[in-house]
Amino acid sequence: MEIQYFGHSSIAIQTNNFNLIVDPFISANPKASNIDIDKLEVDYILLTHAHYDHVLDVERIASRTKAQIISNHEVVSYFEKKDLKGHGMNQGGSWDFEFGRVTVVNAIHSSSFADGTYGGNPVGFILEAEGKSIYLAGDTDLMMDMKLIPMFHKLDLAILPIGGNFTMDVKKAIVASDFIECNKIMGIHYDTSPIIEIDHEEAKRQFSEKDKELILMSIGERMTI
Repeated sequence: MEIQYFGHSSIAIQTNNFNLIVDPFISANPKASNIDIDKLEVDYILLTHAHYDHVLDVERIASRTKAQIISNHEVVSYFEKKDLKGHGMNQGGSWDFEFGRVTVVNAIHSSSFADGTYGGNPVGFILEAEGKSIYLAGDTDLMMDMKLIPMFHKLDLAILPIGGNFTMDVKKAIVASDFIECNKIMGIHYDTSPIIEIDHEEAKRQFSEKDKELILMSIGERMTI
């Protein structure tokens, strides 16, 4: 399974010869100006909620690639009205797709489209593929529900927001890693704007003190798990 970071909360995942993109917010992110979204190969689009900084490039990508959108019922219904195809899910549900298995879990946040349309409840995902299991937390605060995840999944990687203000910060992400019993964390939702900027070395130090690894990827960088 290969992961590529596109900035903010946008990541690409290649698994079982399929290309997934999570929460595509690329074209309006000046830090991701080297990413050409019109050249991305995408089979599926996973959306954690409806905020513009997670769905901005969905129509542009899905219209070109015919990618299927996976999200909660309200988000999928919104895009289906725009003649895009989707698979609606909700918390507690799991589904076996051709690329792997997706389970929807809780997130604590809000969710609405830029035009004011209700976006349903925010979610996170557990993705199981190629013998690996990763947690895509989406935008969330620390929550006790995270303790349920290791009862059903042994995680190889957790992708957690760490920028604070809109989501949990570094200190809470460390506690979250305890709750989910995963010590390998990839940080997202930081540095896109001044209000969520972090000190990279200090954040890594805090994780290291707890015998955990915090991965902060450069935009465009790839890693394999």
